[in-house]
Amino acid sequence: MDHQDYFELGQLYARYASIISAGDWDQWPEFFTDDCLYRIQPRENHERGFPLATLSFESKGMLKDRVYGIRETLFHDPYYQRNVTGAPLVHKAQPGRFECEANYAVFRTKLSELSTVFNVGRYIDVVVRTGEGLKFASRQVIYDSEMIPNSIIYPI
Repeated sequence: MDHQDYFELGQLYARYASIISAGDWDQWPEFFTDDCLYRIQPRENHERGFPLATLSFESKGMLKDRVYGIRETLFHDPYYQRNVTGAPLVHKAQPGRFECEANYAVFRTKLSELSTVFNVGRYIDVVVRTGEGLKFASRQVIYDSEMIPNSIIYPI
């Protein structure tokens, strides 16, 4: 992997965290290939090879449906979400394809309340080069705690 590829990979991770933190939901699916996998799963299930996931989407179309749900059909107390992502660790680099992981922490701030740690874990990703730049072909969000407060509304 050369320096330019790693720089672009770091920018992908940083832009992703930025748009999620800003709540720019229309941009979220654009980080993925059309036939992507996006899964949020507890660590215990992942490590034991159990397929049960909290959320699982298998295409960009399903991600767009989730955005519609966030805006139009899900009712919840409003809150802000701030995603902090570590630098990606590249496990395998092939021309136009990278297998990597990065730690993350998500902080949640409800209106008129203090910020709290909402979710922490790691991303396990497959990133591919497309005509539009680097995109996630697969993003597995593996969260450490078996417990989540209420539900996960916004992408992590």
